[in-house]
Amino acid sequence: MNKKVLLGMPAPTPTIAPILLQAEPEPLEIDLQRTAVIVIDMQNAFVSKGGMSDLLGADIVSRQKIIEPVRRINSAARAKGRKIIYTAHRYSADLHDSGGQNSVNWYKTRALKSYREHPEWRDKLLIRGTWGADIIPELRPQKEDIIVEKTNYSAFFRTNLDIILRTYDVKYLIFLGVATNICVEASIRDACYLAYFPILISDAVANVGPPFVHEATIFNVIHSYGWATTTEVVTKALY
Repeated sequence: MNKKVLLGMPAPTPTIAPILLQAEPEPLEIDLQRTAVIVIDMQNAFVSKGGMSDLLGADIVSRQKIIEPVRRINSAARAKGRKIIYTAHRYSADLHDSGGQNSVNWYKTRALKSYREHPEWRDKLLIRGTWGADIIPELRPQKEDIIVEKTNYSAFFRTNLDIILRTYDVKYLIFLGVATNICVEASIRDACYLAYFPILISDAVANVGPPFVHEATIFNVIHSYGWATTTEVVTKALY
C-alpha cells in the first residue's frame, strides 16, 4: 500500500474558537491558529551599545526599552505554539546583494553608507556573519523559530516570507521591532497589499527620528493598513 508522508509541515492542531482582540480602530476577530509574530530587525547594529546606530548617535535607549515587550510577546506566542519569524537586514561581505551604485539602496541605506565611510566599523554593521548582523542575545531565536534575511526595508520585498506564511496558513501578523517608521511600516504596508491582517504593537516598536514619526506610523496603520494594540492586550490574548 502506498503511503503519503508529509515532511516538515505543521502538524494538525485542535480547532479553537476565534478571539476578539481589542485594537484600534476597532476590535479585530482573529484566529490564533493562523497568527504569527514578526520580529523586525532586532539586531546588534540597531539596538546594542557599540552597534552602528549607537556609533552614529541614534537613540538606542528607546530601542532597548522594547526588548522586554518583544520578549513577553515571544514567550506568550511560544507557549501557544504560534510561529515566530525574525527578519534580519544583512548583506554579503562583498555587497553583491546591495544593488550597487545604480540603486537608491546604495545611497539611502545607512549601513551601506557607513560601510564605505567607516570600514573599521565592519563588524558593527550588517555584514552577514558579524556581530552587528546578529539578533540581540536577549531575543536569540529558538530552534523552532524562522529567520528571514532581507536587503531592503520591507520584510516581504524579494524574500521568501510570503511563501513561508502561506505554507503555515497564516493570516494575522503581529509586528514588533525596529524601526517603526521605516522597516516596520514598510513591512506592514506590503502585508496589507498581500492580503494579510497586520497588527502593530505600538509599545513594542521603536522609531528612527523624532517622536511624531512613531505616531504618524500608528496613524497610517490604523487609518489604512491594519490595526494597532498594546503588549498587554496581545499577551493576554495569546495566553
